Amino acid sequence: MRRRRVLYDATSRAAATAAESLRAEFDVAGLSVAADPTAEGPVVVLVGRDAAEPRWGEAAPLRVVALIDSDGAGPWPAHWYAVLPENASAAMLARTIDNAFADLDRAAETARLERELSELNAIGIRLSAERNPRGLIETILTKAREITQSDAGSLYLVEEEPDGTRDLRFVLAQNDSVDIPFRAARLPLTSESVAGHVALTGTILNLEDAYSPPPGAPFHINRSFDEETGYRTRSMLVVPMRTPEGETMGALQLINCKRDVAARLRPGDSIEGTVQRFTARHEQLAGSLASQAAVAIQNRRLYENIRQLFEGFVKASVTAIESRDPTTSGHSARVASLTVGLATAIDRCAAGPHRLTHFTAEEMTELRYAALLHDFGKVGVREQVLVKAKKLLPAELDRIRQRVELIKHGLELRYSGKKVEHLFAKGRRGYAKQAAAFDAELAAHVVRLDQSLKRIVAANEPAVLPRDLAAGIERLALDVFEDHRGNRETVITREEAEILAIPRGSLTPAEFKEIQSHVIHTYEFLARIPWTREFRRIPEIARSHHEKLDGTGYPEGRQGGEIPLQSRMMTIADIYDALTAGDRPYKKSIAPAEALDILEHERRAGHLDGALLDVFVEAKIYEQAQAPVVSPSARDRRRPRR
Repeated sequence: MRRRRVLYDATSRAAATAAESLRAEFDVAGLSVAADPTAEGPVVVLVGRDAAEPRWGEAAPLRVVALIDSDGAGPWPAHWYAVLPENASAAMLARTIDNAFADLDRAAETARLERELSELNAIGIRLSAERNPRGLIETILTKAREITQSDAGSLYLVEEEPDGTRDLRFVLAQNDSVDIPFRAARLPLTSESVAGHVALTGTILNLEDAYSPPPGAPFHINRSFDEETGYRTRSMLVVPMRTPEGETMGALQLINCKRDVAARLRPGDSIEGTVQRFTARHEQLAGSLASQAAVAIQNRRLYENIRQLFEGFVKASVTAIESRDPTTSGHSARVASLTVGLATAIDRCAAGPHRLTHFTAEEMTELRYAALLHDFGKVGVREQVLVKAKKLLPAELDRIRQRVELIKHGLELRYSGKKVEHLFAKGRRGYAKQAAAFDAELAAHVVRLDQSLKRIVAANEPAVLPRDLAAGIERLALDVFEDHRGNRETVITREEAEILAIPRGSLTPAEFKEIQSHVIHTYEFLARIPWTREFRRIPEIARSHHEKLDGTGYPEGRQGGEIPLQSRMMTIADIYDALTAGDRPYKKSIAPAEALDILEHERRAGHLDGALLDVFVEAKIYEQAQAPVVSPSARDRRRPRR
């Protein structure tokens, strides 16, 4: 064992004399003016009363013992550890120096503990901040190896199967000396393996030589890795990762504690003198880190459970939306896929106006949720409006058909009455001719009624209404029929005529406003959810997907940059899917090329973000939509009822 060093100030006779009496117990040498006295480790320096100010810092591993004459009086310099008289006995001097070295040891231990505590705190902060599951386990194992000077290590997680049984999953391995591809594996949670034994018992296992486990140990060491690579596993420290509640989350297996952390244990080389046993301090440090790791893993699992819970809530919400309008099934998922696909392409742009636009993983998730929930407000829209396929509701069209039949019946009674009147007034004279005339008039009315009904049925379609048909519908509200009692009746009322005269689509202005209100309902619903910081913009993104760059959109008529970029991307995806999705009662689907033409028309009209549309087309984002499409004729090409 190397002796402790004592340096003396050669300019002080008292210090030099005292130093000579210490040579039997200490490594004594003169103090060099130029050299750093602490270069070779902790040291005690003997000085005289007139010693110069020190050249070393207060934190240096050094203690100063001063020797003064009997007439000397303080105050003494603050950096002096002890003051002794020049004639102090050798025993007193040696005891003082022993105390100085003990004080240095305590200071070094305190500094070491402070460093370790600081490092553990830093590790804890990093573990709590790590959101990526893979990054979390890599940080745990890397830091565990660093603080225990381990050459290699493995990490195992306890996982519960759906049937309630638990097993041990080998999830990560690290090795500074041997580069071997990692192979994940599942192990039964039993004491047959070292990691399983530690996970079950919750106790730390410290093996000086892994090949020589304690007699009667239930576990055995798997040497397959060593045999395959030539690596030698010697010292091993296995630590359970347990939460404060006592739940074991897994186990850390640390291998080969190195004296020199920079050393590499090459296959075939001797590791004697290079590898040492893990110390009790290593056990404490690894145990502390393992406890932090267990909490971090538990928190990560809780976070993942919450994420899955919310994911289920979102999917259930989408199902609820689409169950009210089954013809739109899959729309929300397709819009989400297209929108996220467009965002991914934008994120990769190296040129163009969006080359500096990038999205984090959290922002991508936020965008996906906003797209999935963009139509949730439709739960607040009346179902008969939401799924309205024709201008008139089925019951309203049936009522018109019944009215036509009643008018026909009234006309039949009216003309039958005329025939009876003729018989009473003139008898059978000329009856046949007059009856034929009455029948012809009745037949003409019936034909007119049938033609009117055909025009009504044609006008009831949500297609673009031809001008001549629109004019005919207006006349129908004025075309009066009189029955046998003199009651005057029209085939359709003025209100029905207004509905049938809708120029395009199936909705009245009031119903269209009701449909538009779904974005307000969406915002009001989503705004009630206490979103975490990274998802707080979901309500705003979802609300703005019907806004247009020129301010003609809804609900707020926002313009240009007032519309969130994410909403502008979603608008393109929403329109494209509405155009190409499978046939809906109020419209036919169209081919992708035609849909892109319509999007281009919307861009030229100042409604869509042209730069985003360019990326949507050039990156072929539209191909991500999996909806079946058909190729309709040109006359079927029309804007969707959004």
